[in-house]
Amino acid sequence: MVVLIDILAMITQVIVMLVIIQFVIGLLFAFNVVSPSNDFLQQVYRSINALMEPILAPIRRILPATGAIDFSPLVLLLLIKVVQMLLHGAERSLYYQAL
Repeated sequence: MVVLIDILAMITQVIVMLVIIQFVIGLLFAFNVVSPSNDFLQQVYRSINALMEPILAPIRRILPATGAIDFSPLVLLLLIKVVQMLLHGAERSLYYQAL
């Protein structure tokens, strides 16, 4: 059971990293630090968007429209933090039950 919790914890960490990378690349494109015609970064950005869209789309449907600002990644990060706290608590309770 502890192995399953560790795997879920790793998956949440990967999702957090993908959200941060998506955000940073989006900022680089938005402020023209990197040209949007940069094929490599454009492909990386599209790949991350394809991975994250199934997770972010339900959150976007629930959140009210805020114009140009997308708060769904922030909500996702908060939800992931709650899941990580629950996983950590479950792992600790399993550890103390084993003693």
